Amino acid sequence: MSKVFNKRLDAVARKMSQPCRDCVRGVEKESLRVTADGQLAQTTHPAGLGSALTNAYITTDFSEALLEFVTPTFDSVDHALMRVNDLHQFVHSKLGDELLWASSMPCVLAGKDTIPLARYGSSNVGTMKTVYRRGLGYRYGRPMQTIAGVHYNFSVPTSFWDMYGEIVGNDDPRSEHYLGLVRNFRRFGWIILYLFGASPALCRSFAGDRELNMPLMNGDTYYSEYATSLRMSDLGYNNKNQSRIRISLNDLDEYIRDLSAAIHTPEPDYEEIGVVVDGKYRQLNANLLQIENEYYSAIRPKRVARSGERPTAALRRGGIEYIEIRSLDCNLYEPSGLCADTMRFIEAFLVYCLLEESPFVDDAALDEMTANQLTVARQGRDPACELSNNGERVRLRDWAAGIIGNVEKAAALMDDTGRYTDAVSVMRSRVEDASLTPSARILADLQREGTSFFELAMQQSRDHARFYREERRIEPDVNAILEREARESVRRRADIEAADTISFEAYLDNYFSAD
Repeated sequence: MSKVFNKRLDAVARKMSQPCRDCVRGVEKESLRVTADGQLAQTTHPAGLGSALTNAYITTDFSEALLEFVTPTFDSVDHALMRVNDLHQFVHSKLGDELLWASSMPCVLAGKDTIPLARYGSSNVGTMKTVYRRGLGYRYGRPMQTIAGVHYNFSVPTSFWDMYGEIVGNDDPRSEHYLGLVRNFRRFGWIILYLFGASPALCRSFAGDRELNMPLMNGDTYYSEYATSLRMSDLGYNNKNQSRIRISLNDLDEYIRDLSAAIHTPEPDYEEIGVVVDGKYRQLNANLLQIENEYYSAIRPKRVARSGERPTAALRRGGIEYIEIRSLDCNLYEPSGLCADTMRFIEAFLVYCLLEESPFVDDAALDEMTANQLTVARQGRDPACELSNNGERVRLRDWAAGIIGNVEKAAALMDDTGRYTDAVSVMRSRVEDASLTPSARILADLQREGTSFFELAMQQSRDHARFYREERRIEPDVNAILEREARESVRRRADIEAADTISFEAYLDNYFSAD
C-alpha cells in the first residue's frame, strides 16, 4: 500500500505548503469522582459545575460519578491541551475533598448497586439520557459504566479537501476519504493500544463475583504480563451481541443503513430484560442498539448534529465532518490524562491513514481487525506477538516499525517546527523498547513497589489534585467563562424542563421516527 501513500504524499507536498497546518481538534476526557479514600463517589453532580445536561464543557457520561470534560475545537495542540488542563483545574476547585481518579480502569467498587446512574433532570431529553444508561447497565453490567477514556476529535481543513480532490480525481472527496481513514485506522489502529495503552492491570473488585482468567499481583490486582489496554480488551465494552453487529465501512450510505438497521432490529436477549417493567423504563427499546452511540467502535465518522437530530440523520444531511478516536486510555502519569506528544502522534497517524490506500473491507477483514485489536490489548508487549495482515502472520514489532516510518513522513506535513516529527521519534523508541510504554511502566512500578493497582492509581490521583490545587494557575478570563457556563447551564436546563409539552412515550416515538 505504501506506493499509493508516497504518491499522494508527494502530490500534497507539491500542491500546498503545510496543508495540515489548520487542522482542528477537540478532546473529550472522562474521569471518575472518588472520595478522599478512593471509594466511588456517591454524591450528586457537584453544584458548582452546573447542569450535566446543558453545560457545554463539563458533563457526565455513564455514571453520575463519571465526569466528562469537553473542549471546544482549537487550531493547535497546545491550545487544546491547555483547555483540557483548565477544565481539570476548574473541576478540582469544585470537588471539595473528592478526587479525580487517574486511571481508565475504576477505583474500588463495592458492588453494582453502588454505581449511581447519571441523572439529567426531569425533562424528556434528560430522562432519555438516564434511561439509555440504565439500559447499558442491564445489557453490559454496571461496572462497565465506570471505565474512563479519552476521545480525540480531528478534522483536516477545507483548504486541504479543495486541493486533495484534484489529486484523487473527486470534486467532493471528504466523506469517501474520511471513510478510507476509518478503514485504515481499523487496520493499523492496534498500534495506538501498544503505544498508549495504560490499563494492563485492574482492581480485583471490578470483577465482582467473577474469577478472571488472569494472575493476581499483591492479592488485589488482576494483571496480564504483556497487556497494553485491558480497557480495550474483551473486559471492556464487548459482548456477543455487539460483536455480531456488522456495520459497513465502505460507503457512507451503507454505514448509515447498517447502523439504522441495528437500532430497529429486535434482540431476544434484550427483550427478556423488558422495556417498561412495573411502570419504569429499563431501556429505551429491546433492539440490538438502543441508539447509535451504543455501537462501540475504536473510531467513528461524525458530524455535529442539530438540536434533536440523530447522528445518522446528521451524516445523511451533510456527510462526514470529523473523526472521533475512542481507543485512548487515560495516562495515569499525566495530570490531564494525555500529553502533547500523544496528541501530535495521533494526528500524524490519522493523516497517514487518510493518505494511505484503503481497500474496501468485508466481514472477514473486519474480523481480522477486531482480532488484532484484542491480541494487542491482551498481549501486545510480548516480544513474540504476531498479528494477521491480510491473512499472513507478521511480527507486531516489524509491522509497527513500518507504520512508524510512514507516520514520520506524514508528520512532516503537519508543521515546520519539528514537534510532530519529534513526537513520532518518541513513539519509535517505544516500538524498539516495549519497556518505555505506559503499560510496561505501570507493571514495573507495581512490581518494584510491591503495591496494588488501587494504591498506585490513588497516589497518582492525589498528586494530580495537588498539582491543580497548588501548583498550576488558571487564567482569570478562562475561569470566568467556565463559571458563567456553569451558572447559565442551570437556567438552560430549567428552560428545557419548563418547555416540555408531551409525554416521555410520545417524545421517544418522535425521536425514533425522525429521519
